[in-house]
Amino acid sequence: MQNFLRINDNDNVAVAIQTILAGDTIVISGNDGDITVTAVEEIPAGHKIALVDMPEGTSVIKYGFQIGFTKEAVKKGAWIHTHNLKTGLGDLLEYTYEPVKVEEKETEDRTFMGFVRKDGKVGVRNEIWIIPTVGCVNNVATSIAKQANAFVKGSVDEVIAFPHPYGCSQMGDDQEHTRTILADLVNHPNAGGVLVLGLGCENSNIDELKKYIGEYDPERVKFLVSQEHEDEIADSVELCKELIEYAGAQEREPVSVSKLIIGMKCGGSDGFSGITANPLVGRFSDMLISKKGTTILTEVPEMFGAETILMNRCETKELFDDTVKLINDFKNYFKSHNQTIYENPSPGNKKGGISTLEDKSLGCTQKSGSAYVKGVLSYGETVKTPGLNLLSAPGNDLVAATALAAAGAQIVLFTTGRGTPFASPVPTVKISTNSGLANKKSNWIDFNAGVLVEDRSMAETTEQLFDYVVEVASGKKVCSEEAGFHDMAIFKQGVTL
Repeated sequence: MQNFLRINDNDNVAVAIQTILAGDTIVISGNDGDITVTAVEEIPAGHKIALVDMPEGTSVIKYGFQIGFTKEAVKKGAWIHTHNLKTGLGDLLEYTYEPVKVEEKETEDRTFMGFVRKDGKVGVRNEIWIIPTVGCVNNVATSIAKQANAFVKGSVDEVIAFPHPYGCSQMGDDQEHTRTILADLVNHPNAGGVLVLGLGCENSNIDELKKYIGEYDPERVKFLVSQEHEDEIADSVELCKELIEYAGAQEREPVSVSKLIIGMKCGGSDGFSGITANPLVGRFSDMLISKKGTTILTEVPEMFGAETILMNRCETKELFDDTVKLINDFKNYFKSHNQTIYENPSPGNKKGGISTLEDKSLGCTQKSGSAYVKGVLSYGETVKTPGLNLLSAPGNDLVAATALAAAGAQIVLFTTGRGTPFASPVPTVKISTNSGLANKKSNWIDFNAGVLVEDRSMAETTEQLFDYVVEVASGKKVCSEEAGFHDMAIFKQGVTL
């Protein structure tokens, strides 16, 4: 196995696959001939080595795109990172729609074993969800779930509570976001039954939340206002028994993968993210879309610097305009709070070899594959159009993964180079960018993309990932589910009363 990779023939840096020691010589072949480079210092795995001498102000190219400028003169063979590389990004930008032609193809359908709901939606789990309307009843919801799990039977997987700190003392968009996300979860097909647990005096009380939920099946969705019951826990457990009875009679059946909606997110990225796991998820996305399925890409701040790639793949000018708004609205959100737009990457990203936001974003957007953008969604909005969708949400792992679930994703694919144990309201598949992480944290990692720089082809590994996702959709538990983890988080922007 070679110890370096030049991603694009136009790149003037290469990425160390294994640590390159000072004095080591590498030979890089490309359309421009062979380049021989001797490392003048140690280059850690995942980090960049200069392939040419670079005067101060030189544009550094990786993935075939600019990832920043040198802050000082850099010698051929030197380590390029935050100490000598700076972002080239500005604030709000003007964009021009320059559409690219995307080859659309259809491939043979596959099936998974899912739960077809009365409204036609398809779930990959048959869980009973307890959704608190307000943080005041979080512990009550958790206690109800603990007691109700003793009565699980039939095809029901588990009773799960989703505590959160909101639902009251909120204003404007924050209150709207809470109501929208909670309603989205109530309507999510992974829940065979739902208990909406209220307090009684909160802003987002049950009567208010019903306006957001819309039509519902009273056998599937139950409501309880705690202040109106002498023993809200005992009475809620009785409602959960009814929900278990109802949902437990449902069975898995073969369903086309065209019914799958898969969220795509990365976190704890490293220098391998844009080489292994993210491109792999991009290939998966293309494969699912070729079978008429749907994928959702989010974390807008980590599109900054690579947004034009997505904009020019928008199928229409209207979608392009929506994507420009998606990007600029998030930049204005940063500016309205007097924060630096490009305060990214994180310390963990930098340790793993990512130097600038362009570097991170160009790796992040690889998860989108090569398909047309078919939809652009506001935070809390649910998917309406099959194919690749862009979703407005921040980079925060829990907030973004929850937003993907609320948008309709039955599963989230989460790529990581550093590792994380977190979960979301839906099965969250952890895909490692490197084999070291996969071997060390087998209790966190579900799928290893690190083999792509070892001995596996992208085509073979894509097929394996697709097979794995079909297994998960058919009931196979991921590591976080085996551990009993279920997280959710709502985007907060403004004042707390």
